[in-house]
Amino acid sequence: MAPTPSGINVIIVGAGFGGLTAAIECHRQGHNVTIYENFPALKTLGDIISFGGNGGRIFARWADGAIAKKLRPLCIDLTEYGFRIHKYDTGEVVYHQPTPPQKDDAPVFNGHRGELHEVVFNYARDELGIPIHLGQHVDEYFETEDKAGIVLKSGERIEADIVIGADGVRSKARELVLGYVDKPKSSGYAVWRAWFSNKDMIADPRTKEFCENGDTFNGWIGPDVHFLFSTLKGGKDCCWVLTHKDEHDIDESWSFPGKLEDVFKVLEGWDPVCKAIVEKTPSLVDWKLVYRDPLPTWVSKHARILLLGDAAHPFLPTSAQGATQAMEDGVTIAVALRRGGKDGVPAAVRAHQELRYERVRAVQKTGESTRDRWHKTDWDSIKQNPKSVEFPREDWIHGFDAEKYAEDHYDEAIKKLANKEESAEAAAPLTAAPTPVAV
Repeated sequence: MAPTPSGINVIIVGAGFGGLTAAIECHRQGHNVTIYENFPALKTLGDIISFGGNGGRIFARWADGAIAKKLRPLCIDLTEYGFRIHKYDTGEVVYHQPTPPQKDDAPVFNGHRGELHEVVFNYARDELGIPIHLGQHVDEYFETEDKAGIVLKSGERIEADIVIGADGVRSKARELVLGYVDKPKSSGYAVWRAWFSNKDMIADPRTKEFCENGDTFNGWIGPDVHFLFSTLKGGKDCCWVLTHKDEHDIDESWSFPGKLEDVFKVLEGWDPVCKAIVEKTPSLVDWKLVYRDPLPTWVSKHARILLLGDAAHPFLPTSAQGATQAMEDGVTIAVALRRGGKDGVPAAVRAHQELRYERVRAVQKTGESTRDRWHKTDWDSIKQNPKSVEFPREDWIHGFDAEKYAEDHYDEAIKKLANKEESAEAAAPLTAAPTPVAV
């Protein structure tokens, strides 16, 4: 059934998972939406990406479940294998974490970022008919009390009722929202990342077990380092990520080609299987983990421009929630705009932040706590309680339904905003009485 048109015109900058989800959900809620993306063509780049059940629930609602069905064969299936966590030096499995059963209404997806993105991109563009303009660099964001817009590199100005900046940590919308330029900082860590076929792995007796028995997932935990290795598609594709200390300053670029000899240095004294896996890697990326201070707001002065996903709140990979939280953002703003209506866009945008801000901060913290649990492991306590080293899958994160929450709590968010406004007005100093002038 076609949604009732809201008449709200939405511009989204960025066609990543957050931008595409915001567009799809805006379309579902009856808004007119257009995407502008800097990349000139869709490329299946990247390596592994994770979507928890809270993201899977969003996918499952699209096209009556057809999109979730397209994603499933591209993703890892750990029903039998689970997640095996090893001590870094001996290789001993200290904990075998079972995989929870899949839920049809909230499936979990872990697969190649580019392959999963292509499915979602094609659904938005080809099936829903959402206009996606590639190769369009946004030079500027602007807003008035009634409109917002973007200026393209060509000089063309495009206006809408709201602009959503979903174009990552470098988004120019951040400057307009914050009123200043905030530079990224090093988190103190970087990640080497690689994705490759199993050809050399399966030829080596030391590593063939990972490719001959279906999908696998193993992690080696060491001092301030963790190494995660997966095989997918029945063992056909291989993927590894290695998080390690890195104190280099972050400049404008933080993704570089990696060097195997640097990885080998970090892996000295480790289980030899780790080096046996890494040496099969044809190429890798060295990705500096960027840290941003939590933003005081994601909303511009007139509440016509909204930051979404990484542009608002970058996540550490150890949260396994960065892309999923961007999707939750997209669902929430689409619901809020429908509830607020065309005349209530600024209130809806502010309500979106009210609905999302504290949850996002809480989920962000899980990335830090998981990293610290793994990087500062007390092996004596692990012997006493092996389960304490498991990767957390918390119900308050994975069981969350962003659409239902936004629907159920929208009115409450609007009331909270009104109360804050009243409190601010009450606290404001009275205007001084005019001084009499002697005549």
